[in-house]
Amino acid sequence: MPRRNKEKDDKRALVIGLGRFGGSLARELVNDGWEVMGVDTNARRVQAQSDILTQSVVADTTDDETLRQIGAPDFSRAVVAIGSHLEESILTTSLLVDLGVSHIWAKATSRRHARILHQIGAHHVVLPEHDMGERVAHLVSGRMLDFVEIDEDFALGSTEAPQFIVGHKLGETGLRGKYRITIVSIKRRGGAFTYATAETVPKQGDIVIAAGSIRDVERFASLEK
Repeated sequence: MPRRNKEKDDKRALVIGLGRFGGSLARELVNDGWEVMGVDTNARRVQAQSDILTQSVVADTTDDETLRQIGAPDFSRAVVAIGSHLEESILTTSLLVDLGVSHIWAKATSRRHARILHQIGAHHVVLPEHDMGERVAHLVSGRMLDFVEIDEDFALGSTEAPQFIVGHKLGETGLRGKYRITIVSIKRRGGAFTYATAETVPKQGDIVIAAGSIRDVERFASLEK
């Protein structure tokens, strides 16, 4: 029998900071079948989540002994969702690294904050306000129907199929050479998204998802429809 990856099968998470971001994230994990311990220094926030989360604890996570007492080293996944107090965010993240937590996600409020979190060992850093602002800007501009930045300069953008690819096999349009993007999925009117191949022929009104650098995806989305 194949060996199971215990860490992958472990659906337990520690969420530190139960404000708007952390509380929403923790509830979503619970809804997805995870066991979640929520921690915050604010007793009212903890009380508000007590009936939803598996465990909720009032604790100061800038103290390594406190982290040990609540069992932080037993978690393979932890989220530091402390936003407004940079020192607490940085110290908590550093202590979780020292305790050997395998996967640490940390919320940052600025690029500088994010850089520090990366430097002290956070495995994943998110900037919710910045990322959402950037995404909405792309939607407001009207160039895309949806936009997701995957990496620092790589994104997925959905847009109506531009006129020059309508009625032609994707493999014959020269998209990669001309625009340096790849169509990875397509949605017919009234249908669901499906994988796109070199043989796929977009029709008028189809929605396509393009993958590439942010600039190239933007340029492709701006083509005449």
